[in-house]
Amino acid sequence: MENASSVKEFILLGLSENQGVQKICFVISLFSYMIIVAGNLIIVITLISSQLLNSPMYFFLCYLSFVDICYSSVTAPKMIADFLVENKTISFVGCIAQLFGVHFFGCTEIFILTVMAYDRYIAICRPLHYTTLMTRRVCGQMVIGSWVGGFVHSIVQTLLTTQLPFCGPNKIDHYFCDVHPLLQLACTDTYAVGIIVVANSGMVTLSCFFILVVSYVVILVSLKSQTSKGWHKALSTCGSHITVVILFFGPCTFIYIRPSSNLLEDKSVALFYTVITPMLNPLIYTLRNEEVKSAMRKLWSRKVGSENGKV
Repeated sequence: MENASSVKEFILLGLSENQGVQKICFVISLFSYMIIVAGNLIIVITLISSQLLNSPMYFFLCYLSFVDICYSSVTAPKMIADFLVENKTISFVGCIAQLFGVHFFGCTEIFILTVMAYDRYIAICRPLHYTTLMTRRVCGQMVIGSWVGGFVHSIVQTLLTTQLPFCGPNKIDHYFCDVHPLLQLACTDTYAVGIIVVANSGMVTLSCFFILVVSYVVILVSLKSQTSKGWHKALSTCGSHITVVILFFGPCTFIYIRPSSNLLEDKSVALFYTVITPMLNPLIYTLRNEEVKSAMRKLWSRKVGSENGKV
């Protein structure tokens, strides 16, 4: 990865330079990351192991949980380690790799959430055609498309950034490498690049958000003819997804569809979609879903039973 820059490494300023605050942040961040990995891994194992949870909704949920683990793992371990050291450096290559990972997994998650909304639309508005439209092959193609879309978006952001010259200063006012903080460090006019970056991110975020809104408006309109029981069942399956969409899309839209002006504000908001949402996803999807909770209990019972049998 060649770049006409004299800067070989960057210094991440992190969330705070106060030592006391950093120690508190270390404990909270470590605990949060453990919950993210454990919670999402439990969902992945449960959905793969259960014979009953084989519908497209759970197929997509499995991949969403896997992406959440990957997404958080791009930023959280480095952030947690940096709370313990005074010199928070990251190499140029490492910084670009982190930037690529953040946008790759983040954009893939956006596309998977959009696909999940389409799945709910078909299930509620066209139930008689659901099994023929949402076959396992179609679902697989949608997931592959989400990964490819995330890769294309990320490679554009990464290539735009690597073409910029960095000659100092090298302090990034953030806890991970992202496009906006790096644009402010470039030794050239970044107005045109900034517009392309915002257009790229904005196009993905707003177009997917528009599809999500339209899907749920159509779903709500179609529910007018349903009974109260039908309303409750439909809203219970969509409620979790809507909650996750709001938690993820809200901060992402705030950060990426406008030129960055306040990095302190940006890195605080970024915690929502890099840490808080991936941590809450397992709770949101399991607490509101009796089928997932039942499958988890059965999986746990089988594990305990097999261990007791060995004893």
